[in-house]
Amino acid sequence: MHLSWWEIDGWFSNVDYTIVGSGIVGLHTALRLRERFPHSKILVLERGPLPQGASTKNAGFACFGSLSEIIDDLNHHTEAEVTALIQKRWQGLQLLRKRLGDTAIDFKPYGGYEIFLEDDTAGYENCLRRMPFANEVLRPLFKADVFTKQTDRFNFKGTKEYLIFNPFEGQIDTGKMMQALLREVHAQNILILNSQTVTGYHEKSDGVDVALGDSAVQFSFHTKKLLFATNAFAGQLTNGAVKPARAQVLITEPIPNLDIRGTFHIDRGYYYFRNIGNRILFGGARNLDFEGETTTQFGTTDIIQNRLEQLLRETILPDTDVHIAHRWSGIMGMGTQKRPVVEQLSNHVYCGVRLGGMGIAIGSVVGRELGDLVNN
Repeated sequence: MHLSWWEIDGWFSNVDYTIVGSGIVGLHTALRLRERFPHSKILVLERGPLPQGASTKNAGFACFGSLSEIIDDLNHHTEAEVTALIQKRWQGLQLLRKRLGDTAIDFKPYGGYEIFLEDDTAGYENCLRRMPFANEVLRPLFKADVFTKQTDRFNFKGTKEYLIFNPFEGQIDTGKMMQALLREVHAQNILILNSQTVTGYHEKSDGVDVALGDSAVQFSFHTKKLLFATNAFAGQLTNGAVKPARAQVLITEPIPNLDIRGTFHIDRGYYYFRNIGNRILFGGARNLDFEGETTTQFGTTDIIQNRLEQLLRETILPDTDVHIAHRWSGIMGMGTQKRPVVEQLSNHVYCGVRLGGMGIAIGSVVGRELGDLVNN
């Protein structure tokens, strides 16, 4: 890289903390480090022009898990583990809202709904049967019943009679949230460099040499501590404990007289939709092709997009003329366990990854924990 002395001196000299990844976790990590070390030099590196992964590509759900997802988690984790995870998600949402403000992130407390398709009788009956137990598990945290049964007022087609309603769920504007977070980081004199790919690092006794660039041209600099907040792209760091999971999304053109407000879940959270004004954002369906969607490549596929469109036109908006405005994808970080990985990897290297598709809810807390993990 042909850097000037000014560039080297201003950005890459005397760096105390380098964070890889400028998503929700990376930026909250930077802010926590600034709180702990007010006079330190903090550098955030991002390989994309905008935060890669899912931080600017998610659906904007301020949620902590649908009833069917929580029940499914209880089949694979202890009650204490599930409760602790939901508590962390809830605390993360409160931290995000407190730090940025509801106006800045366009938070709307519309509540969340779970829909059950007509052929999902077993899942529907299981949720209704276990709803009192789930409410009992969560009552110490929320001081009220989280889930209640409601008659469908949205005129969905091919679904069960009742929906499950959660008044504690809301929606945010993902773009506004990330812009507000970036403004906060800049205000704290934290440096962010985009389009910077970390190609390797070498740990020394007094810190880490970090290599940037590509195979042809590289530049290296020294930092006292190196922190990875790369979520889905952290498989090698964690010996495979994190797997990428692509999530495909579409959004409609404006729909006249749209009477849908809230966040909606189908099939243990594998499908999800919401209104954005008078449009519908609809995503998910990676369970149709788990192998194909275990990828770090952005893109969309016919099998998933066709299924989303089918449900959109036949179930969510029957008898409505719907046109698709845009499609995209994001990459989440998953694993056999839903607990995030917040670890010290070596003397000077740390990571905060595996958000399990709950980055909005849990990213702020993971960032704070990662920042607290670092010693001076």
